[in-house]
Amino acid sequence: MNLMQEFDTIAAISTPFGTGGIGVIRLSGSDSFKIIEKIFRGKISKNGISHGWLVDGDTKIDEVIILEFENPNSYTGEDVAEIQCHGGINVVNNVLKLVLKNGARMAEKGEFTKRAFLNKKMDLSQAEAVADLIHSKTSKFAVVSAQNLSGHLAKKISEMRENLVELLSRIVAGIDFPEDVAEPEYDYLKENTEKIISDIDKILKEANASNIMRNGVSVAVIGKSNVGKSSLFNALLNVERAIVTDIEGTTRDTLRETLDLGAPVTLIDTAGFRNAEDISKVEAIGIEYSKQALEEASVVLFVYDAREGLSDEVNSYVLDLTKGKKTIIAANKCDLTDKRECDKLYISALTGEGLEELKEKIKECISELTTENIDYATNLRQQDCLTKAKESLSQALEGIKNEELQDLISIDIKAALLALDELSGEVITDEILNNIFDNFCIGK
Repeated sequence: MNLMQEFDTIAAISTPFGTGGIGVIRLSGSDSFKIIEKIFRGKISKNGISHGWLVDGDTKIDEVIILEFENPNSYTGEDVAEIQCHGGINVVNNVLKLVLKNGARMAEKGEFTKRAFLNKKMDLSQAEAVADLIHSKTSKFAVVSAQNLSGHLAKKISEMRENLVELLSRIVAGIDFPEDVAEPEYDYLKENTEKIISDIDKILKEANASNIMRNGVSVAVIGKSNVGKSSLFNALLNVERAIVTDIEGTTRDTLRETLDLGAPVTLIDTAGFRNAEDISKVEAIGIEYSKQALEEASVVLFVYDAREGLSDEVNSYVLDLTKGKKTIIAANKCDLTDKRECDKLYISALTGEGLEELKEKIKECISELTTENIDYATNLRQQDCLTKAKESLSQALEGIKNEELQDLISIDIKAALLALDELSGEVITDEILNNIFDNFCIGK
């Protein structure tokens, strides 16, 4: 994007494509209101809400509501106009074409939020929370994302930054004006540096939970052929996704679908294991895929036939592959047998027996991989910035304990400050910035 594009008027459809009651086209930039004046026929209300018709010359396009937000009191910090028209692909597209025809250009991905960031309406962590909120796969992560959008993480980063600036200011003052200002005591530097490191540790401690809530956990359904893995896969999803037959080796590839269990769960149906002499070349490839899925999965759901039990060469082989993994063992087809052992989980993909208990077992595994509540949800970029800040502060702390020259200690504190500024967007490269907003949808 060139410099001129940063300041021109942009427009995009802000509602999903399809038939609906309302479609919204958003404009942002200094010409937003001028464009509306050209194409709107109706009384412009002083309260910023107007009703009338959009026209292209003498042709009426649609009856609309116009909302106007004067800078800086808008989402982007610029003059913003929103056109609420009737929903429908053709209606919305016609309105967008009319707006573009009269002086706006098509917005790029995430450009509205990018302008909000550039105009200091939000910091970078809040801008990233917008994308998280839109793309959240569970209701819990939507709540956490909204918390970040409200400035929860930004406030904590700002607090740590202020403490670092205070430390650095005292050190610099003592160095630059030794006759007037004494260098801060090393005990003071140690106490405050340790406090900031502790704050960073608290946020990073929840990084794994944040990543799981954002990206989810993968659960591989593993077992012998014909034990009902695909039937169980369909039953958990409550949809006929996988092909199910009584012929062994039906599943030749891995299938993946998302299940909401408080965190997004990627459920993976895999090809069943059999004795090598019984399988074809294609089925053998499917089994290799099963091994890969097992290796990559956060949780393994091992399924066996309740009628046959676990005492089997193939079962032993597959169970051996799950060593070191969080593994749930479930006996399927329990509706076809009366044999039960008190310490086993019995389920039936056909009748639904035990499925709720199985879901609870999966949730327990997820809880063990996460924390119950997350105060600060972070993404990988933010975690990297915090890690760099912590490393620099740890070096500074080592120097403080050894009572090294404070001029040298200040170098590490400056590096930590720079890392926090990168997190908030105070210091950021165009490459990183573009990469962040390229993951947004057009219209946001």
